[in-house]
Amino acid sequence: MLQAVHAVFNHPVARKLFLRLRYLLALALLAWLALRADAALLPLGFLVSLLGEAIQLWSFASLVKNEQLTARGPYVLVRNPMYLGRFFLILGAVLLLGNGYVTVAYAVLYYFYMVNRVQREERRLTELLGRPYRDYCARVNRFLPAFGRLFDPAVRFFDWQVLWRNNGHWNLLAMLLFYAALYGYVVYFR
Repeated sequence: MLQAVHAVFNHPVARKLFLRLRYLLALALLAWLALRADAALLPLGFLVSLLGEAIQLWSFASLVKNEQLTARGPYVLVRNPMYLGRFFLILGAVLLLGNGYVTVAYAVLYYFYMVNRVQREERRLTELLGRPYRDYCARVNRFLPAFGRLFDPAVRFFDWQVLWRNNGHWNLLAMLLFYAALYGYVVYFR
């Protein structure tokens, strides 16, 4: 059963179709969310999304893509902080529905998305970066942060130029605009 689910998430045609339709699907989901969001849950949803956005910004400010092994900032604690941040970023929006079943369904779908995407990415990074990346994988957990490493000086890394080069500022702006528009719609037009 699980192999069939993983096969769906790794099917090349399905992945290409999703990639082409992702913005349209996102707009449809956002419109549905705007119609169904519980105004009382906006502060909670925003705070959870803000946590995810903070993790993503820290990741954007630490990552030099495809050029070097990044083992600084949040990458000292966990190998895939960007996906962890994205999970919380989206979870905040999902929580606005106030439906436990939808929240669990989101967590399960995101798990399969993340596991399969990360496996493909790790194969590519192993080919690109070789032994240093394999050693890094042996030291750092894939998904669960190792909080015992919080006092490692490399954790404190944050480079504004790297953040801008990775377009992290646009990610932050999109999240803030989403919540501002949603707040305006839910509070003033519904």
